[in-house]
Parts: sequence; structure tokens; C-alpha cells
Amino acid sequence: MLAGGKRLSPTEPTGETGGPLAVDEVEMNTTNNSKLTGNAKALRKNMTKEERHLWYDFLKDYPARFLRQKVIDNYIVDFYCNKAKLVIEIDGFRHFTEDGLINDRIRTSDIGEYGLYVMRFTNYEVKSNFRGVCKRIDDYVRKALQNAEGNPSTTFGGPLPLAREALKG
Repeated sequence: MLAGGKRLSPTEPTGETGGPLAVDEVEMNTTNNSKLTGNAKALRKNMTKEERHLWYDFLKDYPARFLRQKVIDNYIVDFYCNKAKLVIEIDGFRHFTEDGLINDRIRTSDIGEYGLYVMRFTNYEVKSNFRGVCKRIDDYVRKALQNAEGNPSTTFGGPLPLAREALKG
């Protein structure tokens, strides 16, 4: 990741603590970037139709907290779940150009250096297979939390009511 023009590794010490660079520290440091913070706020107000659909009809009230248009390093990601270490990106047409594909690979790699998994969906997938998109997200979050905590039912207190509604077919 670039910070002040210097490439940083997630394991390099961070200023005051001297410990490894944690995602939470990255978020705190990058949210002070007024350019990115302002852009993130603008993007939250001007989400695409597909982002709005995924946010309001699934992620907003999901039991594991998701944030939208979250600053991570030098990027603004569409959706982020800290508990599951998951980034969700909704890709429009510009992501399918040669430059877009290269930039997405770099972005995914950079974000992955923080131990985050990037899940990508196209606008078309969200429109045409919303149930399948929600199921993939739900499956990933459940598995990530189970691996982190050993038992997903203690995390959510049983089945996810919102997930059940969104997954009805």
C-alpha cells in the first residue's frame, strides 16, 4: 500500500504502537484523508442502483455490521465487514476494460495484503441473480465467523432472519 508515497507492508511497524499494521489502524489513518473521506461521503449519497439494492435489501440490517463506501488504504471500497474481513465490490462497465481489469487486480492484491478477502459481483449479477449474490455473501460471512469464533450460532444467535428473507426464492 502506498502511504505518503512509500509502499508499506501490513507487517511493518506503525508509528506509536510499533506493532503490526492492523486493518482497524489503517481505517483510522486513512479516514483522516480529507480527499478520500469527502469522496466516500459523496459516493454514499450517490450509490448506483445495484449498490442501493444490495445495501437496503440485504447488507444494511445484516447481523454482522457492514459499512458502505469505506476508506481502506488509498481505496474506497463499496462495502466492508470487519468481523468477516470481507470487502464487497460491485463492478460496472468500466471495470471490464483492459485498464479496469488491471487496476482491479492491483486493488484486490493491495487490499488482500491486510488479510481482507475481496468478493466481486457485476451490476448484472446483482440485478439478475440477487438471491445468489446474497447467498454467496451470507455463506462467506458465516464461514469466516465460524473459523474465527468456532461456532456461528453464538455469533448470530441462530439463523439470520434477514438472510432468510433475501434468500427466499
